Amino acid sequence: MVMSHPSITMKLSHEEIERLAHKRAGAKLGWYVHAALYVVVNVLIFGISQYGLGHRPWSVYPLLGWGVGLALHGISVFLLGAGTGLREDLVKRERERLRQRHDGS
Repeated sequence: MVMSHPSITMKLSHEEIERLAHKRAGAKLGWYVHAALYVVVNVLIFGISQYGLGHRPWSVYPLLGWGVGLALHGISVFLLGAGTGLREDLVKRERERLRQRHDGS
């Protein structure tokens, strides 16, 4: 099997493709669960903030704090995860640097 990206082509065995597919699907599923919990918990926190505790809207703080974590988790899964174009490009560059350094020594 050949996995292609505009700047890289690498041959993967069927087992490697299966392993990578399962790893990426698991990472995405983990992010979807994280996002769903973010929505549910923050709706509850908003309700408590508006109709329960105190008179000042404080629910924005956990919303923003957890939102940063969710965004970073999404970046790690969708942009930097194994098998993504950006990661493969970086691996290719590092591989070339190491080969040049090793061949030059």
